[in-house]
Amino acid sequence: MITGGKSLVSSSPAFSSDGRKLLVCTGNTVSIFSTSTGLQITELEGHTGPVTSVIVVPSSTSASRFLSYSWTSSLDGTIRYWDFSTAQVINKIDVKCPIFSMVIPNLPGLSNESSGKVSDPFAFLSVEDIKTTNDKAFRGKIWRYNLTKPCQGGVLTETKRPESITISPSGEFFGIRHKRKVHIWKIIAKDSKYDVKKITLHHTKNFTAIAFHPTEKIIAAGDSTGRILIWRGIGKRTFSGVRKNVIVVKNEETAPGVRGDDDAESCSTWHWHPSEVKVLYFSSDGAYLYSGGKEGVLVVWQLDTGKKRFLPRIGSPLIHFTGSPDPTLSSISCADNQIHLLQMPSMEILKSIAGIKLPSLLDVDEGSCNVMAFVYSAGLVALRTETYSIQFYSLFDDREISQVQVCERNHQPGDEITLIVTLLAVSTDGTKMGTAEVKLSEDGIGGLVCLRFWEAGNRKGAFTLSTVIYEPHRNAGISAIAFNPNHDMAVSTSHGGDFKIWVRSSDVQQKDQVPQKSGWRCNSIGSYKEKPMTAAVFSADGSVLAVAAETYITLWNPLENVLVAVIGDTSTPVVSLTFAGKSEYLVSVSRNSKPQLSVWSASKLSMLWSYNLLIEAVTCTMDGSCFAVLALNPKISTSNTALESMDGVILLFSVEDVVPLATWTVKKAKGGGLSFIHGDPSSLDRTTVSEEPAEVLVYVSGDHEYIIFDPHGKEDNINRVYRRESVVPTEETGISGYASIFGEHPRISSTEKDQTSRIPFVPSERPWETIFSGSSLVQLPLTKLCSVFLESLLERRPTAVQ
Repeated sequence: MITGGKSLVSSSPAFSSDGRKLLVCTGNTVSIFSTSTGLQITELEGHTGPVTSVIVVPSSTSASRFLSYSWTSSLDGTIRYWDFSTAQVINKIDVKCPIFSMVIPNLPGLSNESSGKVSDPFAFLSVEDIKTTNDKAFRGKIWRYNLTKPCQGGVLTETKRPESITISPSGEFFGIRHKRKVHIWKIIAKDSKYDVKKITLHHTKNFTAIAFHPTEKIIAAGDSTGRILIWRGIGKRTFSGVRKNVIVVKNEETAPGVRGDDDAESCSTWHWHPSEVKVLYFSSDGAYLYSGGKEGVLVVWQLDTGKKRFLPRIGSPLIHFTGSPDPTLSSISCADNQIHLLQMPSMEILKSIAGIKLPSLLDVDEGSCNVMAFVYSAGLVALRTETYSIQFYSLFDDREISQVQVCERNHQPGDEITLIVTLLAVSTDGTKMGTAEVKLSEDGIGGLVCLRFWEAGNRKGAFTLSTVIYEPHRNAGISAIAFNPNHDMAVSTSHGGDFKIWVRSSDVQQKDQVPQKSGWRCNSIGSYKEKPMTAAVFSADGSVLAVAAETYITLWNPLENVLVAVIGDTSTPVVSLTFAGKSEYLVSVSRNSKPQLSVWSASKLSMLWSYNLLIEAVTCTMDGSCFAVLALNPKISTSNTALESMDGVILLFSVEDVVPLATWTVKKAKGGGLSFIHGDPSSLDRTTVSEEPAEVLVYVSGDHEYIIFDPHGKEDNINRVYRRESVVPTEETGISGYASIFGEHPRISSTEKDQTSRIPFVPSERPWETIFSGSSLVQLPLTKLCSVFLESLLERRPTAVQ
């Protein structure tokens, strides 16, 4: 089994000490990407729950610059210490409580300036007390935890639910936001141990983000209205040792903007964001403050003057901003499951790490199964996005291949959806695509339905627009799109009671005629008793077209548009049709009040068997011998939480057998997809190298996470996870020294080593390319090599003889 489609933006990522790698929390693993290519290098696997924090151990000297150690925390209640250059776990600590956030100050140890001792490394954890059963109890707790001698060092505070912890770059302060308060702790080293002191800052609105200045006692906090508050001189009374019983008289002149008795010298407010601030981060030199939110704009504030500049049109709400040990490199994480690598301070986007697009509210459509499409031979899935585009995602590589923009849309916070891509269909060979969109009406005026046909480009997943058809079925909406597997032919069905067969015309120029551009045109129109047409599919050879006329299934000759037969009648309208068993059988899906899965004999024009199941997706093998369905489970009440989360089941059928061949329970089936695709021998376990890759089954959940497995494999195959091969080398080592000038030495085999005495030095017209070739035993001395090399750098010009 292969898994993928995890969120890349659930937690803040972390850069390696040399800035060449980016560690990203992806589900139960940590994915490591190359910052130069944006491609994944390897994964850290071991956690059994979602990873919530990743912290890279900083390098203290230039010699340790290339060390690769990190700490991770997870909802499985464990902390792990990794050597991520080899993807090996060095240490595991069981906290026994789900960890929602973790910070570790001054790794690998905190030096006590007064005594010179090194304190034990402590972590500060935000955990959930799972033993508390009272709903009104404070389940979130901030713990101090010793990582050397695993033990809890005390509870610092309690909250209603676990809160995210933010630590200062210096490791001196850390804090959390809790409703209208910011709690800040200062870390003090005492005799190889940690001690903390706490202050609280107040506001009239709920806080949404906080950030610490790298060198000064300044903290920034954003609220739910888009304001940013800047406190300066925080904790001078508390952290400097002033007794608590001393009454400090404070007025607007001595502490402008500070509320109540908050321990700060001043507080100023900035306001640009129209909605809540989600991102706050100080630059490494402390001169600038970065902020972002729902509007998808990164704002850079000059701390001394309040002046600002912008990185606009990012296209998605911002979630995290992460700095790198290299001050010229940063990253921003966006809500569309994308991480952008930025060149600082110009804020130019260098690379983008794009995960699978997360579902939107529009992806749940009760009347259609076409929320996603699969490309059988290429192993791709096509998904609709909120920006009116189609994302093609490689299932075996777990990365984005391309995006096809259906309609232009600029991301604006709070803007109303004016257009919906309602349908998506891709031909079996992946060379053609059809989309349907609806422009929503305003007060019942201005609604528009549009059908588009696309042609595949030179790159995999790339499509160019071929034909645009406005109102293809008068004022009625499009219910289905299907492509003929053997002809340049497509069909679109309508709720208005008709279907249209479209054919692709080529660039043909006859004598004395104006040349016509290639495109799609309507070849014929059909209907049945003026009933709404709700689904359509072509047979495997393209000779039969099945169209659902509400509760009837009609069979047509698509080349002549002639009605051939009518099959039965269902109790509720059919929303999906699939040919199976070499097109000898039809699988229909009905929903509404009486959901039903039915298998029909196309030759006998009768029903073979049926189940009263609510089906979300249907797929058939290429040879038609089997088909699989994704069904929703009825809600069950049980004390087993894991069982309750299994809200769907995958059933594998032989077309003639009512008893399923196999079943699998799955999570988040609502809005999910299912498809057989061509197997990838490099990713799945094959018995022999020469064995042809078989068909595998892909399940995409409602959250767009997916699994790929062999439905006919061994019983334990579904529980086995196969690691993908790295797409780039694990270690990216640059060429330096004389190797960068002369090139590397060629590798010499053992046979060649025995014959080194017979290798002569062969002169060349370009001697600088060969002077280090061969064994070092026969190379010329440096005095001669240098003169040859310097001579090769001189430009030779011909001179005329007079």
